[in-house]
Amino acid sequence: MNVELGVALVLRKAQRRHRLRIVILVLLTLGVLGAASSRFFWHQQLYHFVLQTWGSSAEVKPGLWLPGFMPDVVAKPLEGIEDNLSGITYDYDLDRLLAITNGGELQIVALDRTGNVLERYPLEGFDDTEGLAYMGNGRVVVTEEGDQRLTFIQLPEKSATLRKGAEPFLTVGVNLSTNNKGFEGVTYDPVGDRLFVIKERDPRQLYEIGGVSKSLNGHLSINLIDRTEWVNQSVFGRDLADAYYDPGTGHLVLLSEQSKLLIELDKEGRFVSYKSLLEGVKDFFSSKVNPEGVTMDAQGHLYVVAEPNLFYSFSRKP
Repeated sequence: MNVELGVALVLRKAQRRHRLRIVILVLLTLGVLGAASSRFFWHQQLYHFVLQTWGSSAEVKPGLWLPGFMPDVVAKPLEGIEDNLSGITYDYDLDRLLAITNGGELQIVALDRTGNVLERYPLEGFDDTEGLAYMGNGRVVVTEEGDQRLTFIQLPEKSATLRKGAEPFLTVGVNLSTNNKGFEGVTYDPVGDRLFVIKERDPRQLYEIGGVSKSLNGHLSINLIDRTEWVNQSVFGRDLADAYYDPGTGHLVLLSEQSKLLIELDKEGRFVSYKSLLEGVKDFFSSKVNPEGVTMDAQGHLYVVAEPNLFYSFSRKP
């Protein structure tokens, strides 16, 4: 009897230890999943994936429909850039892409659609140049994150050094950050003459600045509108790295670097579609690869650039 009782006690202790290990394992798993979800918003991605899959017509997809884009060029290093690749935009006048760096040797580079470097424009006197947008007729706007400054530059067709001097600029001293979390990206609406400027985080913010080209041409008519409500209601990413305005649909595409997401909003700031950059591009699982810029060209191809120096292109698949 004593032997049987001893065996029973040993079994009960073993069962308790086994249950305790299971509880600890479950708690650790939940902790890991919780941490991952707080970064990648997987719970919201799942919710919107269900909406995208079953909530819209299989024949007619709204807007740009980001899930339809698949990678063509993956992780191509840009020649002559080792680190700090940041924003990207499309120069529709010369049918080329323009990318910018935010550290080391600051520069704008002109690229073809496959990521080959065509021209270089070293930047002198600039600081922490995070984003850029093409505005037409050779004009680009460059964001400097620290003081939330937008500088308007006339870009020559061929390579040349661009020195900061008497160029027109606009500083938006709203919610200035003390920890380098200011204006991260910018995009331009050529029809409505509007800039959309994003603040990275703490808090995430989106501003619309109207009348920019008109003001630069001598007719002052700047109108600043806070569109942060659009971000709060529709963007499930931890931060904002860049934006692209699509003139064909009037929609915005916002890029989250930390969550590695693209999110499409309509003209009223409502959610339309999203794409996880982790889908089909294993490089983005690396903590060393950080998507920083997004744009599209006139043919509907989508481009992403990532730190340290990587170029990606996507096209819509049937």
